[in-house]
Amino acid sequence: MRYEGIVIRPPSEAGSLILQVTLGCSHNKCTFCPTYKNKRFKIRPLEDVKADIKEAGSKYKVRRVFLADGDALIIPQKKLVPIFDDINKFISGVERIGLYGNAKSILKKTPEELKVLKEKGLGIIYMGLESGDIEVLNDIKKGMDTKKAIEAAKRVTDAKILLSVTILLGIGGKEDSKRHAIETGKVLSEMNPDFIGALTLMVVPGTPLYDDVEEGTFVVPDQMGFLEELYLILKNTEADNCFFTSNHASNYLPLRVRLPDQKDDALSLINNILEDERVDLLRPESTRGL
Repeated sequence: MRYEGIVIRPPSEAGSLILQVTLGCSHNKCTFCPTYKNKRFKIRPLEDVKADIKEAGSKYKVRRVFLADGDALIIPQKKLVPIFDDINKFISGVERIGLYGNAKSILKKTPEELKVLKEKGLGIIYMGLESGDIEVLNDIKKGMDTKKAIEAAKRVTDAKILLSVTILLGIGGKEDSKRHAIETGKVLSEMNPDFIGALTLMVVPGTPLYDDVEEGTFVVPDQMGFLEELYLILKNTEADNCFFTSNHASNYLPLRVRLPDQKDDALSLINNILEDERVDLLRPESTRGL
């Protein structure tokens, strides 16, 4: 197996075979993200990917495969389908294939193309929403609007593919914190994904957002500010049979909540911590990570 540069995957893909089919991210302009800044996006040659698939098939038996890097779904259908076919041909026991997809790459696929990928094993798409507030999305150069995000989500779920949406606590800064949280909850409600994963902003040197913080034009919320956002997002999210988590290493308060059944209990927990400012119940700063 050959890998180039940093390779990341969602926490839920920890036990998956990671197959690098692209290098970098097709968008790669988000102000907060350092991951692929030094990696120019390209699609790996199909013969190289096939060689990796054959090698994996000769060594491993896996249930899940994750296609890296940042946006494998952007690969044109005529090149992507053979990758799925080779996975199914050469790796035994694969039950699910997952990948990252942004709104642009999802909407580039027709409903029929997504259904073909579903039939060939695409079981889940991970989509980074970050915020449901259009001003915040513009500020962080996300390259999409909320209407496109909602449309993309519907296209995925209509194809019977699981959708996991990532949001980012604190990305609106202290000034726009409340609006960011409320609008994010509203958009998540319209997207109605199968999974929602909340991460907490960590400002990384070398990113445009880091420069904004240094210049004082962006103020990061404090611990209680992050929790207030988590509370407001949950409060404003109306989802049907959705699993909401904030158990990523970046978060101060790890949660695993089934919506809507466990929503009220989670809101009560967060509210109690906020009212008493129980910092001792939060993850220590020293143990947080990307």
